[in-house]
Amino acid sequence: MTGVAPWEWELSRDGDSALLLAFESRLDPGVNARCVAVAEKLRGQRIRGVRDVVEAFATVTVHFDPVLADVDEISTMLRRLAAETAAPADRGDGRARREIRLPVCYGGARGPDLADVARFARCSEAEVVERHRSVPYRVYMLGFQPGFAYMGAVDPRIAAPRRTVPRVHVPAGSVGIAARQTGVYPVVSPGGWQLIGQTPVRLFDMARPDPFLLSAGDVVRFDPIDEASYARVETGRS
Repeated sequence: MTGVAPWEWELSRDGDSALLLAFESRLDPGVNARCVAVAEKLRGQRIRGVRDVVEAFATVTVHFDPVLADVDEISTMLRRLAAETAAPADRGDGRARREIRLPVCYGGARGPDLADVARFARCSEAEVVERHRSVPYRVYMLGFQPGFAYMGAVDPRIAAPRRTVPRVHVPAGSVGIAARQTGVYPVVSPGGWQLIGQTPVRLFDMARPDPFLLSAGDVVRFDPIDEASYARVETGRS
């Protein structure tokens, strides 16, 4: 979205069964905090006909039943919430809802691209690990897979681009880098991010009351562990 001044927003229809609230389009904790706040407040209203509310980097999409929903009511509520959350005092600093620590075994078979990222950064593998683990990452949104959290921002030095040829099989728990973003693959899937490690923690588990470990607005810190610790955590979750 272009031509939008800081903290302004636009509301538009997205097909016949969705509304799109768009703030300024950039990777920014404050902008994302407004999206998270609007989405949480709108869910709390339990408006008739609203099927889902999805927050992203700088947008909130409201999916509704076009037969049951009053679009004018939803639009009015969105405009009010967008105006209310425009004040810097209302979570505009992007502060976290929760802080979650994830153990990661870096390198080796669990991080097959660590050496490539080190070559990209012109540093040692140990420095890549240190630069990755020393930064707190904000969860901006979930997407791509159930529970896949897009997190940032990665240290520019190690912000390697996606692989030219994606892998057909990426193990669950793989920790990857794609430019200024980092993320963890919740389930086995194809993928093109640079894999630098793996966590034994399940980010998506249908056996839990809430299957998703992470939510937009959380902050994640990665803690390096060795293979023995990885095995203990993996055994303990079984």
